[in-house]
Amino acid sequence: MFAGKTEELARRVRRAQVAGHEVLTVAHTLDDRYGAGVLASHSGVEIASRSVDATSGIPGLVSADTRMVAIDEAQFFGPGLVTVVLDLLDSGLDVVVAGLTVTFDGRPFEPLPALMAVAETVVKLTAVCSVCGRDAAYHVRLPDAGNSPGDALVAVPAHVGGTDSYQARCRAHRHA
Repeated sequence: MFAGKTEELARRVRRAQVAGHEVLTVAHTLDDRYGAGVLASHSGVEIASRSVDATSGIPGLVSADTRMVAIDEAQFFGPGLVTVVLDLLDSGLDVVVAGLTVTFDGRPFEPLPALMAVAETVVKLTAVCSVCGRDAAYHVRLPDAGNSPGDALVAVPAHVGGTDSYQARCRAHRHA
């Protein structure tokens, strides 16, 4: 979290649009922090998006003119996203995916590890540790965020949040 994943996704979307390409931008319905139809970064960068609650909804949004599909918050879609992404790639589309690779309790967050394994290019961004300022590849859920229902690997609305619920941490401070 807080590494600029959505900003990078938006940059790639804008670049494709400058090139005249039709882009489908998709987010999960769980992430409604900025309203329906808006994909926004923590720094305020916004782009229009479509919201779906399952991977099965993504292919139906692709039009004959679509050249790129950009998917944000991929961790909320689960392992079924891998097949959808591979099918989109096999149909000739460019696909850009952004999401968290680990949960707030430090476990691999599917489908990102599986997507990274089959990706042609992987860009892993880091945030700034809220404790020491080093590169931060982890995030922790703050105690004041309340108890999250269920498992960190299960996508629920309580797991969606920003600086009010999470902090970026480096390896040394991920348990502090």
